[in-house]
Amino acid sequence: MSATAIFLYFARHFFHGDTMALDAAENLNSLGFPKLPSETRVVVAMSGGVDSSVVAAELAREGYDVVGVTLQLYDHGAALAKKGACCAGADIRDARRVAEAMGFPHYVLDYESIFRETVIDEFAESYLAGATPVPCIRCNERVKFKDLLETAHDLDADCMATGHYIQRKLGESGPELHMAADLARDQSYFLFTTTPEQLEFLRFPLGHLASKKETRRLASAHDLSVADKPDSQDICFVPNGDYASVIEKLRPGAAEPGAIVHVDGREMGAHAGVIHYTIGQRRGLGIGGLDEPLYVVRLDVDNKRVIVGPKELLATRTVPVREINWLGDAPFDSASEWNLSVRVRSTRPPAQAVIHPVSATEATVELLAPEEGVSPGQACVFYETGGSRVYGGGWIWRGS
Repeated sequence: MSATAIFLYFARHFFHGDTMALDAAENLNSLGFPKLPSETRVVVAMSGGVDSSVVAAELAREGYDVVGVTLQLYDHGAALAKKGACCAGADIRDARRVAEAMGFPHYVLDYESIFRETVIDEFAESYLAGATPVPCIRCNERVKFKDLLETAHDLDADCMATGHYIQRKLGESGPELHMAADLARDQSYFLFTTTPEQLEFLRFPLGHLASKKETRRLASAHDLSVADKPDSQDICFVPNGDYASVIEKLRPGAAEPGAIVHVDGREMGAHAGVIHYTIGQRRGLGIGGLDEPLYVVRLDVDNKRVIVGPKELLATRTVPVREINWLGDAPFDSASEWNLSVRVRSTRPPAQAVIHPVSATEATVELLAPEEGVSPGQACVFYETGGSRVYGGGWIWRGS
């Protein structure tokens, strides 16, 4: 596909799938506003990666009043030494270069204290409590789609655009959240906390693209320096995925030794701290010479015990969920139940379930087929069965 064809495809499908006001589409710009692009201000959240850079570059090419904003989320000096992480020092420079090349203003905002208080500290406390937190969701909820979105309003922006792979479609009751067209890149699990009010203001220009290759072709067409930049793989403040070492730095002395205990009560060995284990873990338990494979089935933080057992004990059918963000059209209350699909980990496909509301923010999720390794601290995200719509979700708060 030529660069021109990609540009046309991108512009035409900015509102791909919208079902409202299609007859009036000729009167709307590609972001859905009834005015010229040059009269439409859009703040682009720029991480320094190829995705958000392409969003900013394409909007600038279309003539929008683009303002690029990058967040400095943690110590700049330390960030310079860590490659491949979102919002690190090198990424800030990359975002600035894109803005200079495309001719729009770019600002760096110091959100280090906010990020520490609302994301990192909770991550540490949750991990010490035996949960398996997902800090990227909290960052979207409490920093990017809260404080940064408020900054966009302060800048008199008409909307804020990001490089996330997820779709915003217009339904009968207003904007809806949908999975990305490329399911391999879909980020809906990490964005379930997006509220209806935020969805009114947000735009996700990449969600309709068939593959990441199209994004990189657009970057090359714009001659962006980040066109071949590798994707970030780790949590930005967790080098190489080593959660335990980060917790030990954040909470010195928190890793206390204890016993590894079989579910039948047998003591199998010793550990150097519960923080080194997660539910469902099999490798690295340090208890060799076994007749059967054992898995971590529970973390008893109060008694400093890692409970292990056979794989079948990991199977879960009932998942308690709280802090629910509901994106359905009808109210979420105890008078009804919902037959939807749910995802209990980001790496798993949605599975059929029945959701039984307990209140407007709590529910019991009944899985029609058991899932293994369901862990407190993970998200349980709700999806339309057989479709792409995201109905919100909540946080798993204890196993059962």
